[in-house]
Amino acid sequence: MTAVDIRREIDATHRRLGTRERETGTARLVALSRTYPTDVEDLWAACTDPARLARWFLPVHGDLHIGGRYQLEGQAGGTITACDAPHALDATWEHGGEVSWIELRLSPDGDGTRLDLTHVFHTDDEHWPRYGPAANGIGWDLGLVGLAWHLDDGGTPHGESEEWATSPEGVAFLTAVGEAWVPVTIDAGLDPDDAKARADRTIAFFTGAE
Repeated sequence: MTAVDIRREIDATHRRLGTRERETGTARLVALSRTYPTDVEDLWAACTDPARLARWFLPVHGDLHIGGRYQLEGQAGGTITACDAPHALDATWEHGGEVSWIELRLSPDGDGTRLDLTHVFHTDDEHWPRYGPAANGIGWDLGLVGLAWHLDDGGTPHGESEEWATSPEGVAFLTAVGEAWVPVTIDAGLDPDDAKARADRTIAFFTGAE
């Protein structure tokens, strides 16, 4: 089993926070981007082909076309609201009685392809006061790393990803990525102590320490 270079994986992803005006008012957004050493068509297939998606993210079922409903096993479902293959995909993200929105954008970047993922959610999201952006961000960080592993060798080099996430190496990664959201949160205007406290609670939740 190949060890993960945690610092390299953390630094490969760019993270930011922002806001966006929607019909329902101001919404927050968590955005992540990473460049992968493959072409746009291959990265699009990895993100949208159910057989490939199941190998690095989650199995997906449903009517996978504009206006269709999708369901990720054990996670969110929603409606596909826009698709411009192989460059853009928008969908609702419905989980736990809450509705938010995800946007996927792919674009050439040098010899590779840049993936931009944006998750937009209501400002009254119940998890924000306690956990901050890492509550959404850590899950997406794990996804982007899983995608990198998939593109590297066609699967995940650590067997089942959930098993790896509970290993000492996985816990170290979750801790590091949770901490990576702290300066992003501070840059967005949150008090440094509050930003650190929210990240610590998120790390504890994801590592089972809470």
